[in-house]
Amino acid sequence: MKSRDTLIRLKRFQVDEKRRRVAQIEMMIAEFDRMAADLDREIAVEEQKAGITDPNHFAYPTYARAAAQRRDNLRMSAQNLHAQLDDAKAELGEAFEELKRAESLEDRERTSERTLDPAISQMGQARAMRATA
Repeated sequence: MKSRDTLIRLKRFQVDEKRRRVAQIEMMIAEFDRMAADLDREIAVEEQKAGITDPNHFAYPTYARAAAQRRDNLRMSAQNLHAQLDDAKAELGEAFEELKRAESLEDRERTSERTLDPAISQMGQARAMRATA
């Protein structure tokens, strides 16, 4: 019985840990998207100041070029995180299924104990009556 409780606690901890991981990845993706949007705005401002929007133009602002490179790197990182997020969500689903199996096994065990307890006590009472008779 104790080992079953320990197993359920372990499974709950694993599910919580997987949830935290999913939330952490989602927060990172949101932060990268926000930073990329900020860089988009900064690039637009720089292009407007220079009056040049073509990155291949010789007078294109250096800051805008560097910001565009950083933005592209952030977007690539966000795409990689989306793949990690999919994996983390799959792991969370598996951990949740394992927890449900462990809990249902615990419930079945408790139910069977409850149905067996009255039968066992009746058998004990019958033995006690035979012993006194």
